[in-house]
Amino acid sequence: MKLSVCTDAVFYGQETTQALSQLSEIGWRAFEFWSWWDKDVEVILQAKERLGLTAVSHCTHFISLVDEAQRDAYIEGLQATIETAKRLGVKTIISQVGDDLGISRAVQKQCLVAGLKTAVSYLQNANMQLVIEPLNILVDHPGYFLIASDEGFEIIEEVNSPHVKLLFDIYHQQISEGHLIRRIVDNIDKIGHFHAAGNPGRHELDFGELNYSEIFKAIRATDYDGYVGLEYFPQNDPISGLMPLIEH
Repeated sequence: MKLSVCTDAVFYGQETTQALSQLSEIGWRAFEFWSWWDKDVEVILQAKERLGLTAVSHCTHFISLVDEAQRDAYIEGLQATIETAKRLGVKTIISQVGDDLGISRAVQKQCLVAGLKTAVSYLQNANMQLVIEPLNILVDHPGYFLIASDEGFEIIEEVNSPHVKLLFDIYHQQISEGHLIRRIVDNIDKIGHFHAAGNPGRHELDFGELNYSEIFKAIRATDYDGYVGLEYFPQNDPISGLMPLIEH
């Protein structure tokens, strides 16, 4: 298990290259971010290479996977995202799935599975993984379709490809369903990426009710060798919050 920093969250409002310089100065080596299409990817690439950093992940376009009418647009966006990921050396692409359409949940779920199966060949050719993300609807994302990791794991099983896994966001899943360590350990083979933030508030990991020491210990006891992205909005100076985690 390795840690990366989501610059769009931890350094919210700052240019990505400014955030990367600050991370490098204190010894961080891995980063991720959300959208690429509103950023100067070439400038980020130059900063990444100059500073010797690893780009872990970024998002694909926020196009619905539960709406069959949007599938072609989703795949087109994914293809463009894959090309950007290749430039940056990114191996994990993050995908949200869209809002609930208010029709049969089973129909939407099968549309989601079909869309992911369509995406597999593009991911396989690029040797990348796509991770779909359940989100909480109680605090942050009302109306979103995929809420529970349990349902997410069912979807991953149905797609049945090593190139499609779940993004287990510890903050979101604490709000939505709890029993985090059991869910993580029992399904670690279906998890391709983690996100972490304190709850309540989505601040630093040591704010709130989550015992990250025990959660990280449980993850390390599995064979998971991917990243946990720090995706929180700091209450205090970003650097002071990151310093204790450098050697975590």
